[in-house]
Amino acid sequence: MQKLALFRLHLIVFLWGFTAILGKLIHANAQILVFYRMLFAAIFLFIFIRIYKKESIKVSKKIFFQLAGIGCAMALHWYCFFYSIKVSNVSIALSCLSLSTLFASILEPIIFKRKIDISEVIMGVVIVACILLIFKTEFHFKEGIIYGILCAIFGTIFSVFNGKMFGKTSSGNIIFYEIFCGWLVLALFYMGTGQIFQMNEINYRDLALICLLASVFTAFPMLESVNLMKYISPFTLILTVNLEPVYGIILAFFIFGESEEMSPVFYGASGVMILAIIVNGLMKSRKTKKLKNFN
Repeated sequence: MQKLALFRLHLIVFLWGFTAILGKLIHANAQILVFYRMLFAAIFLFIFIRIYKKESIKVSKKIFFQLAGIGCAMALHWYCFFYSIKVSNVSIALSCLSLSTLFASILEPIIFKRKIDISEVIMGVVIVACILLIFKTEFHFKEGIIYGILCAIFGTIFSVFNGKMFGKTSSGNIIFYEIFCGWLVLALFYMGTGQIFQMNEINYRDLALICLLASVFTAFPMLESVNLMKYISPFTLILTVNLEPVYGIILAFFIFGESEEMSPVFYGASGVMILAIIVNGLMKSRKTKKLKNFN
């Protein structure tokens, strides 16, 4: 069962890594892409939770508005991610995601009222140094890097506050309302600005790819990651998810070829960032085991 769970875990991380590939294959702009991704994902989740599993989706007003706020952060995270891909490439957008670990090391202690971990701060300094090196070397992708950093910030806000919602309602409800409310806020914003009329500027090919993105690469991995928590530790999940940029960058290189070729400095800096995150995770795991054995 453990081996099967690990295989399923790597499968969903691979699927998450592939979302960047689909983001580049879809010709629609980032606004349209995120609008339809969230709409279709919410529909798929509703069908699965309410119709297939016949579970209740009722939540209190307080929880609803909390999830709506987190859903806004999710929408901004996805928008910045796909916009970064559109103006630069997959490799840039995915490498900037590594900054999420740094932002989490700052935000998590504040939200969960715990002491700042020195090892996280050191790792954060290493990651920032690597990003600055990438920024200097790949300056022609500066807009993509800026939006990639914003993507990491909103992704961290989403992840940290999402952790605060655990146990307040079912995991399926949390995911459904975050995605639905994120889409609803986008729809209201586009209606208010008149951009809603631009949402029909999409061809059938892109609609089909976004439908695939929303179902196989969004709704399914999110639900599966929740189910896997029964068999694997949160540490294993977080550590494996850090492989998402690795899968994505390798896939992008083989699929898109020349447009994804980066300088040796980029690959070196990206490798150091990912290694720093993995080493930090292993150190934390050992520290936790020592504390358990001591107690």
